[in-house]
Amino acid sequence: MAVPAFFCPLSHESVLAVRGADAGKFLQGQLTCNIDYLSEAKATLGARCTQKGRMQSSFRILLQGDGVLLAMASELIDAQLLDLKKYAVFSKSKLTDESASWVRFGLQDADSALVSLGLDLAQATDSVTRANDLIAIRVSPARAELWVPVEQGDDVRTRLARHLPEASLNDWLLGQIRAGIGQVFGQTREEFIPQMINLQAVGGVSFKKGCYTGQEIVARMQYLGKLKRRLYRLTMAAGELPEPGTALFSPVHSSAVGNVVVAARSDVGIELLAVLQADAAEDGNLHLGAADGEPLHMSDLPYTLDSKLETQR
Repeated sequence: MAVPAFFCPLSHESVLAVRGADAGKFLQGQLTCNIDYLSEAKATLGARCTQKGRMQSSFRILLQGDGVLLAMASELIDAQLLDLKKYAVFSKSKLTDESASWVRFGLQDADSALVSLGLDLAQATDSVTRANDLIAIRVSPARAELWVPVEQGDDVRTRLARHLPEASLNDWLLGQIRAGIGQVFGQTREEFIPQMINLQAVGGVSFKKGCYTGQEIVARMQYLGKLKRRLYRLTMAAGELPEPGTALFSPVHSSAVGNVVVAARSDVGIELLAVLQADAAEDGNLHLGAADGEPLHMSDLPYTLDSKLETQR
């Protein structure tokens, strides 16, 4: 099913733009990530939370022109724009949906294809390189996003196809799952605090930058709380592909013990990320959809959780 090297359109996401003289200052007080970390050569993950620390959206954010661009699940754009605009009234910032201005591709093991476009992308995660109005971002080892102005979209797609097979979005999401990168979708909006999807472990939360919406809850959980649910990677041999938000069960618990974050098919079944209660994960007797549903098996994440590393940005 999955091919070693490929490109695919990132059709599941849209682009929110925040532009203007105050764009960075405004977003610094709204998002979990540190806007000061961004540069022409550096992007990051991040989230926008409610006052109670629940994520309204998660995204990848980068500098572009006179502001920043945020790529997030398409079904979140309208609600996120509406919420942020309430706080931008007195700021010299303009928030718009720029989805129609960009064509975005996911690339796996495709550095040579990027070089053919004039993009020599560094290997470090979050690295950014730019050429001829194209933007490439390293999102995890061997995986990159390519952002293309819409007027160049057809030409770039043709040029990519000379070097790479075109794959399905499923293959891109499978790579995301194996990289341990959780994401908020419409079904899980305001369900999780950032640490529940391990966002702090992949650079999406700054514990040094100061206040932002929901910061008190997020910081308290990091330093004073005991996280009872977090992100795990799981596999199952067969069954229907579960939607985000699908409940997970353990026979020894009286109610659901977690929810699917994102799932994709692999050559041997289905792989997924899910937010689970820690005690249920330790027990390991997990089932999809019901206590007697399809059995799930634990798999490793490519990183360890280390609070000392997670507070550096």
